[in-house]
Amino acid sequence: MERDDIIEYSLDAHHSEEHGAKLRKNIWKVTAILTLITAVEVVIGSVIKQADASWYIVKWVLIGLTIVKAAYIVLSFMHLGDERKGLRYVILIPYFIFALYLIYILVTEGNAIFATLSASHA
Repeated sequence: MERDDIIEYSLDAHHSEEHGAKLRKNIWKVTAILTLITAVEVVIGSVIKQADASWYIVKWVLIGLTIVKAAYIVLSFMHLGDERKGLRYVILIPYFIFALYLIYILVTEGNAIFATLSASHA
């Protein structure tokens, strides 16, 4: 007995070759952007030493690039980029603020622990 409540969506897809080419172009664009951001993160992380005075700025740049990459992944792969601008902001801004808050706590507490350990070893 064949079930009639199961819909095979792949048989109902009517995509043209132009639509397929557009989707493939979008996939390559997303891949290129994410690869570029990751490459910049790796280059920055490997070129600048932690002992440099600019390491504090480098940490914030890497955190910023990671947040940008995460937002782009959400917009692309979770199809949030197809929604209206207001809905995108309502979803992304609270997470962005919360992530910045958590990062602030991590950096502040990390600096306090580092200062405590440095003072005890001096």
